[in-house]
Amino acid sequence: MALMTIWQKISHKASAIGETVLGMLSGVSGEGDADPNSSVPFTIAVVALGAKMAKADGVVTAQEIDAFKEVFNVSADEVANVSRVFNMAKKDVAGYEVYAEQIAKLFAQKPQVLEDVLDSLFHIAKADGIMHEAELNFLRDVAKIFGLGEKFRCIKARHVQSGDNDPYTVLGVDPCVNDDELKRLYREIVKENHPDRHIAAGLPPEMISVANDRLAAINSAYEAIVKERAL
Repeated sequence: MALMTIWQKISHKASAIGETVLGMLSGVSGEGDADPNSSVPFTIAVVALGAKMAKADGVVTAQEIDAFKEVFNVSADEVANVSRVFNMAKKDVAGYEVYAEQIAKLFAQKPQVLEDVLDSLFHIAKADGIMHEAELNFLRDVAKIFGLGEKFRCIKARHVQSGDNDPYTVLGVDPCVNDDELKRLYREIVKENHPDRHIAAGLPPEMISVANDRLAAINSAYEAIVKERAL
């Protein structure tokens, strides 16, 4: 007898439990050391999060469904099994927090797995070319549940291209920089761009306003980051 694929196992479990994804996860424990690629509860929880992610902005697009298939490398003969669980999750009344907490519990000792899941959710969210505020809020909440709240801005930067007005772009610093390094860099940037220093270096008086405006933009950008990080 041929071994069942993970998707066939999940579909079989769904048939036994009924039309509830949360029920499929009840009683699950002890799989924290399992390979995510072969862990049924892990895959069920991520499928549920993917479905909730795709619906976060109120509309599940064809691009998001295709992105989901890309993330999970779904073959043509497994689409039906995957679709069943995905559609169950979309209709499930349970909130996404339940599934995020389940994944966080299963892989508490493997933060890289949790980060991979978050990257996958970003891949689904941006598939339609629009990153909605509701999707970002969803992803931010999941990151907190995963214990990745402090890394969220860094993970987000890998997927969302910011414009010229992005505060990190204005300061010229990496979004992944930690708080202490950020403060140190800010002090250096202010020192380098302070109008007094430029005047001493021979800046024409008529250009002082330019230096003042630049310093104001730097301070404004830093204040925005301080607010974002709740420093």
